[in-house]
Amino acid sequence: MELKLLKEEIYRGELILVNAGHPIRRKFSNKLIPFTRKNVLLHARAASMLVHLMSEIEHEDEIVPVSGYRPEHEQEAIYWNSVRDNGKEFTKQYVALPGRSEHQTGLAIDLGENTEDIDFIRPNFPYTGIFGEFREKASKYGFIERYRSGKEEITGISHEPWHFRYVGYPHAEIIKKMDICFEEYIELLKQYEVGKEHFVFQHKENHIEIFYVPATGDETYINMPDGVPYQISGNNSDGFIITVWKV
Repeated sequence: MELKLLKEEIYRGELILVNAGHPIRRKFSNKLIPFTRKNVLLHARAASMLVHLMSEIEHEDEIVPVSGYRPEHEQEAIYWNSVRDNGKEFTKQYVALPGRSEHQTGLAIDLGENTEDIDFIRPNFPYTGIFGEFREKASKYGFIERYRSGKEEITGISHEPWHFRYVGYPHAEIIKKMDICFEEYIELLKQYEVGKEHFVFQHKENHIEIFYVPATGDETYINMPDGVPYQISGNNSDGFIITVWKV
């Protein structure tokens, strides 16, 4: 089966890398649904997986959503209000520039401990108790702690224990197992280009192969085996990541 990949698809998908060097190229206002009655919006798949995750850990009333999807005008207001209230240096560490925030994709959520006063920019989300259990199980549902300690020079953002990004299964599991950040993972996958050795993830009965397809123009064509489930995501830069489930 021949698969046609359009250049515009580079900028959409669950594995798009959004940071200071990779701005958002398209709007993400569709496929958003409320995660809770507080009307925190997320991409439909991310919201569904987060509901399942919160249900598994129980006592989910101890964890509250603080911020999910943000349109650009909201991100801009948050950024400049923080500059005014906290200064440029603080803001640079904890608030992404408008157009370069994962919150604008609907794939990211800030979570906090359910207390009377919650800091919107830096909500408390400890590594103990129910919060530690959430982290332990998050990757099974496709979530990673996006801005981890020790990765600041790569991500460009300070340690944010409260910020989680949906990248899907098995990618979250791989990132956790390899102890790398999302930027490192996207770069790693470029070593596994189509037509060469694939990245293989084996977990119980799951045999999954992942490979990178560089965009060759407005249209890129690759051959795929018939009858094999697969997912496609752009990387928001120069190509596509194909995830294939094999029996």
